[in-house]
Amino acid sequence: MSVSYREATETREKGTDTHREFGGTPGNQGKMSCFSADKSREQDFTITTTSKSSKSTTTTTSTTASTTTQNNNKTSTTSTSGCLSKKMTALQNAFRALSPRSSADHGARTNGFGHNSHDRSSSSGSSRSLGKASRRTEDRNARKETKVLRLQAEREEIEERRKLEDQLAMQEEDEETRARYGWAMDAKELLNIREVTELSEGAEVTFRARIHHQRNVSKHLDFLLFRDQTQSIQGVLQHDTSHFVKWVQRLEPESLVQVTGTLQVPPEPVRSATHKDLEVKIYSVHVVNAAHDLPFDNYEPPETTQARLSNRILDLRHPSNQALFRIRAMVTRKFRDVLDRDGFIEIQTPKLQPAATESGAEVFKVNYFGRRAFLAQSPQLAKQMTVSADFGKVYEIGPVFRAENSNTKRHLAEYTGLDIEMAIQKDYHEVIREVDSFLKEVFRTLQSMPELEIVRQRWPSDDLVWLEETPIIPFTEGLQMLRDDGIDVDEEDLSTRNEIRLGELVKEKYKTDYYVLDKFPTNARPFYTQKDATDPKWTNSFDMFIRGQEICSGGQRIHDAARLRENMRQMGMSEDGMEYYLAAFDLGAPPHAGAGLGLERILAWTLQLVDVRYATLYHRDPKSMPERNVRLAHPDCDTKHVKPEGVDYPLEKLIANYGDATNTSWLDDRFEIWRHSTIGAAVGYVRKDNKFAMVTGDPLCDPSQSAEVAKAFVKFVEKDLKLTPIWMLVSESVQEVLGRNLGWRTLTCVEEQRVDADKHAAGPQGREARKVEREGIDIDELRPDEDFMRRADASIEQWMEKRKGKKQVHLTEIRPWVDMEHRRYFAAQKDVEEDGKKVKKVMAMVVLAQLSSRHGWQVKWALDFPGTPSGIIEATVQTSLAALNGLVTFGAGVSDKLLPGAHLGGVRAKFLAKTYDTIIKSLRLNKKSEFREKFGAYGEPVYICYPRMGLGVRDFKHIIQFFED
Repeated sequence: MSVSYREATETREKGTDTHREFGGTPGNQGKMSCFSADKSREQDFTITTTSKSSKSTTTTTSTTASTTTQNNNKTSTTSTSGCLSKKMTALQNAFRALSPRSSADHGARTNGFGHNSHDRSSSSGSSRSLGKASRRTEDRNARKETKVLRLQAEREEIEERRKLEDQLAMQEEDEETRARYGWAMDAKELLNIREVTELSEGAEVTFRARIHHQRNVSKHLDFLLFRDQTQSIQGVLQHDTSHFVKWVQRLEPESLVQVTGTLQVPPEPVRSATHKDLEVKIYSVHVVNAAHDLPFDNYEPPETTQARLSNRILDLRHPSNQALFRIRAMVTRKFRDVLDRDGFIEIQTPKLQPAATESGAEVFKVNYFGRRAFLAQSPQLAKQMTVSADFGKVYEIGPVFRAENSNTKRHLAEYTGLDIEMAIQKDYHEVIREVDSFLKEVFRTLQSMPELEIVRQRWPSDDLVWLEETPIIPFTEGLQMLRDDGIDVDEEDLSTRNEIRLGELVKEKYKTDYYVLDKFPTNARPFYTQKDATDPKWTNSFDMFIRGQEICSGGQRIHDAARLRENMRQMGMSEDGMEYYLAAFDLGAPPHAGAGLGLERILAWTLQLVDVRYATLYHRDPKSMPERNVRLAHPDCDTKHVKPEGVDYPLEKLIANYGDATNTSWLDDRFEIWRHSTIGAAVGYVRKDNKFAMVTGDPLCDPSQSAEVAKAFVKFVEKDLKLTPIWMLVSESVQEVLGRNLGWRTLTCVEEQRVDADKHAAGPQGREARKVEREGIDIDELRPDEDFMRRADASIEQWMEKRKGKKQVHLTEIRPWVDMEHRRYFAAQKDVEEDGKKVKKVMAMVVLAQLSSRHGWQVKWALDFPGTPSGIIEATVQTSLAALNGLVTFGAGVSDKLLPGAHLGGVRAKFLAKTYDTIIKSLRLNKKSEFREKFGAYGEPVYICYPRMGLGVRDFKHIIQFFED
């Protein structure tokens, strides 16, 4: 159907969506206005009401040309069609030559990878002949070659068609029209979009911008949204001949173009543009540089975090990021302004240091001309030395390096520190007042910045609530607030979960999101922190919080050299490498205090960005700069090679090569194992109620093969088992495959709870160590013999008997003697009297499971047997962690909240979040997480994924039942 331009705009005005505006909200994505007709726009041509993307327009050009009444057009189109027909015939012949098969063979091939006998221990390929497996490999290679040939033919056909269109343009368009589009020639005096919008209607403008989006209405009419950093404006391209318009429609989003046109007032405000009351009537468009092969479109809703951060240049072009980094620049500017005003001197300290500042487990070691050096964890030592040099008050903005193996939304391996140090006159609260003054200046400035609303378009946030008189809350009061809330906390330090909860309690009591927690305990502070004069159990130190998240840590420093050395000795620190630091105090340092703030944290928690990685240009965390050649525990089970015919790689070895904590549960009897017939990859699943195939964990294969394996497995479940796959506890990368490639819905309400073993190198300390000694308990690593296994099994039976009848939410069975090759065992034992004989009773046991080199080890079981004194299981876990290096995981635990992922939002997401909150509270599902946080465990999101229409709201009970079985 065709309508005139006037009819099209009248239809829009009557409320239909024939031509709609660019979508400024998720519900309007991909829509654009076609404004009311006016005299300057009325033409005698017609347009179709079905809009096409630039790719669709290109594909249908030959069809359009074939209907043209001009003879030369018919001839050209016939030539193009004939050329394409010949190419496709050649492709068919090539395919037959590459893969000659009978129809029966072809039918076998279409089953794809992964058909098996459904037996958990056998693969799909083990029962087939060598010839059939070889044919499948040949067939796959043939399909790949054919695909390459087909794509090449399509590209050549498109190029030929465009050459023909260019020839037609030469014949049909005059020289002036042809000069109005193409590649940019000599640059004119250019404006930016902000400058353009300061002009009035009727002004002729030339500017450079990126194509943010196009709405291809017809071959004669195109709407474009141009973007320049945070600014955007709509352009209207309308022309009698189709060649100009079609050439522009073929340009990819993100292409950089130079546009000349006239400003005019649109009939209706353009909601999707930042400048809604002006648009550009386009005269010419010239390409400065074209974009190709975009991993995602910045106009669409944001992709997953990993997709954005993996394609950071494209992500940073998004207006919200452009606004975010203007806010970041404001924060550093205000830091300088406030401190310069107050008489501080800006300094730059060295980042190569001879000794660790805080803790040896958190430093990056570097080779310094054959000697060992460290990247600075902070400018702490240099700041203090500079104050001792009588600089009085100093500050620095610079990089800080922390070798914490923490893949959380709160940690970076490299971040920007805002540090101050100052000689104090009276007490360390002088530093609190200085930092408080700076932060409030930031809060006030932010409220008036237009960039705030642009950031909120991508990261919605609440206005920050703060008081003119900032509450300074004693640490003991904070502890009491948590205890009054029913939370069991000790006096050593607060976990992340408890800090966040305390922030909520402070908001209720003090009506503020921003506050100070003062007088931290001695054992939670570094060696240089001054103790409280009245009670050495506490220190003259503080933390500052925004929305329950720490952004600043500071306090008074020890300035007496003798006391500083004594403190180092008490903490077991050597003076080696610290001589230059201690010399500054031997020379007589003044009383001083200081603080360090994390720039990324200030931004993340103030703007509620969810993840600190968004607040830094190019993030560095433990997963950055991945190892190119990952060491495999069993190189003979490498899925990057075609596996030997008739051989299935042992599941235990695949777990040690590629597995994470969830994969170890596949060794349980209830799991069936699917095998990829060519590369030997494995996926574990459980059939549930003849309706679902419950899958847990990533495929056991090289990460680069996850997409291929996941697709083959899903095909097997749907076609062979005729079940609905529900894939749970998968990593973000596998979630992307299922969400992006298969269109599944995804959500996260579970975390892989990890800990850095290097932080526990000393083993049990303090009360734990004293408790173990007092109870006469020995904690050791051992290799289980029959006697130990018998005694441990007796304790396990008692443990299970005590829990009989209780609902247990778990993934794996208690089977500690499975796969002992990849296990390590730690036990707490005590000599007791039984039947008049002295025997060793197993009081607690920790079993570690070996995972891939990327994931380290898993605390597979931490068993606290009946009658064991409190604190012994914690000491046993500490002992096991002290025996390891690097990453350790406790396995999956629940998150505080359910967060939607791909293809999940609106009412459905809200209902699921509410239901989830009810479930975790009723079943106390967060109990494990609370235990693990005692060891500094942090959560790394894992996902639950399911096909659209594959899981109703009522079906979520099957997931809970799966973990209860």
